[in-house]
Amino acid sequence: MGRTTNTMKDKLLLGILAGFLTLSIVSDAVVAYGNGKIFDITHKITSNLPTFDSKNGLGQFIWLLSSIKNGSTANVSEFKLGTHTGTHVDAPSHFFQKYYEEGFDVTTLSLQALNGPALVVEVPRDKNITAEVMKSLNIPRGVHRVLFKTLNTDRRLMHKKEFASDFTGFKKDGAKWLVDNTDIKLVGLDYLSVSAYVDAAPTHHIFLKKREIVLVEGLNLDGIRAGKYTVHCLPLRMVGADGCPTRCILTA
Repeated sequence: MGRTTNTMKDKLLLGILAGFLTLSIVSDAVVAYGNGKIFDITHKITSNLPTFDSKNGLGQFIWLLSSIKNGSTANVSEFKLGTHTGTHVDAPSHFFQKYYEEGFDVTTLSLQALNGPALVVEVPRDKNITAEVMKSLNIPRGVHRVLFKTLNTDRRLMHKKEFASDFTGFKKDGAKWLVDNTDIKLVGLDYLSVSAYVDAAPTHHIFLKKREIVLVEGLNLDGIRAGKYTVHCLPLRMVGADGCPTRCILTA
């Protein structure tokens, strides 16, 4: 009887701990959180991470300035990264000199846009995001944050150090359709630019002109299914930065 009682107590204790311990690692990118899950949609920054227009990837980006191994009391490193490295946000100053001079950097991006209910949608795999594609996705009014999962994820482009200029992204007409016909304030995509390579500047101009839409690029949507989530993206408060690496997660 005593052993049975102890077993029941152990099970009860485990149940209580399961309810109150909010974090337990399920996999490298999925973490249990209360009754739901956290999906880490941020790519790890490594030397093999692709960078725009480069065949060689990021390369060495972090160095030890002092090390315990060499007699220092602590390990201290420094790193050097471009503002559009890996999973990152774009500020309006990225494509508008006027906004750069006026200080519309990453510190001015809307935290409301970067955090809240979000929709992950599957883009037809053989197409860039045009007006026609946007219409076909049937994104309802009232949806403010959308992450677009494309062929880039299937091709694992963010896992290949050589930049791929044939990545899937928005064309000008797709961006204009989104701006004119939806309530979207956060646009996320699974490669280094939301805009198709040939349309990079004009498409960004459409998205950023009114300073109402936040762009999140280089998302890791591996294993993420289409559907409703809550997104949280928090870039560093870097004054003067036209972009910034950011940690992004989904919860569901």
